[in-house]
Amino acid sequence: MELWPAIDLRGGRCVRLQQGDYARETVFGEDPVETVGRFTAAGCRRLHIVDLEGAKDGAAVQRDLIARMVAAAGVPCQVGGGIRSPETIAAYLAAGVTRLVIGSVAVEQPDQFAEWARAFPGRLVLGLDARDGRVASRGWLETSAVDAVDLAQRSADLPLAAIVYTDIARDGMLQGPNLPALTAMVTASPHPVVASGGIAGADDLRAVAATGAAGCIVGRALYDGGLTLAAAVAAAGEAS
Repeated sequence: MELWPAIDLRGGRCVRLQQGDYARETVFGEDPVETVGRFTAAGCRRLHIVDLEGAKDGAAVQRDLIARMVAAAGVPCQVGGGIRSPETIAAYLAAGVTRLVIGSVAVEQPDQFAEWARAFPGRLVLGLDARDGRVASRGWLETSAVDAVDLAQRSADLPLAAIVYTDIARDGMLQGPNLPALTAMVTASPHPVVASGGIAGADDLRAVAATGAAGCIVGRALYDGGLTLAAAVAAAGEAS
């Protein structure tokens, strides 16, 4: 299973939110490029980067910073937040981003998302951020009536790189992943599923791997010291 250490950006700093709540923010680093260096020096093989302001505002607010982070990383980087146009997609890809996570457009404009997926085959990831099984959008500020599993199934024929499935209630809480919901998503989706939300320790990673998930995003546990990167890599059984 692939391990995706997460770096969430707000105001040019590395932060983590609890349950996607912008009022419940913890700052973990003032220099995201330095954080990238620490992760890669410790053996990180890929990175998941999120522009939190972009997700909320609908624009690539942190694009220049992310370009510097990607250049410093030298490993595959997956980026999400504020990706609402093909021009933004093209700019990120030109900056060296490996793949892009798109959620709001997929929920609100599914035909547009399908067009982009076909225009950039294998480079887009469907971001399914679920609250009680329903997909949220616009930085998790709005919850739709769209069922996450249904949306995954409707996207079955698109040439996607993966699906990132986040249980918002677990995100940043260190209370363990929602394994039944994740299992349902892995079973329903023809695309590789990357799990996100709730990872507190190595046992959680092993449990996620047992569902058949292709990858797992880990954030707060790595910053709080509850999980070292080496232990996370070992628990994921990650291959290069």
